[in-house]
Amino acid sequence: MTGLGTLMRHVHELMDNAIADVYAGVGLPEYRPRYSPVVRTLVEQGPMAIRDLAKAIGVTHSAASQTVIQMRRDGFVTMEKGADARHRIAHLTDKSRAALPLIEAEWQATARAMRELDAELPVPLEEMLGAMLRALGRRDFRARIGDLSL
Repeated sequence: MTGLGTLMRHVHELMDNAIADVYAGVGLPEYRPRYSPVVRTLVEQGPMAIRDLAKAIGVTHSAASQTVIQMRRDGFVTMEKGADARHRIAHLTDKSRAALPLIEAEWQATARAMRELDAELPVPLEEMLGAMLRALGRRDFRARIGDLSL
């Protein structure tokens, strides 16, 4: 029997790989789908610290930091020291700006594909995941697991 975590990872992998394939097909094989929320946030809100970026896109500081590090390696962001030496500020590069029309087109195409997929599901995926997050906000998963006595 396949576990829920395995199913969720597999669905995410199928979707992520398809999006990555789109970018590879247009000559940006180094661009990762997880970069898009970072790029879109930096376009909308301007350069920002990783901590603020993490909050803006709804991920942990560690996840945002790992993504930004890879984006820097791939040439999509630069990092500059902030007013406080502990903070580093992410800035989009010219390479990111040049890719913006493609990133926006992919984002819109992905949204259309999700609407199509949602129409085939008993409950739209985004609605279900939102409901799960709200339920876990009321009572986290660790509390639901409880104490194990072995």
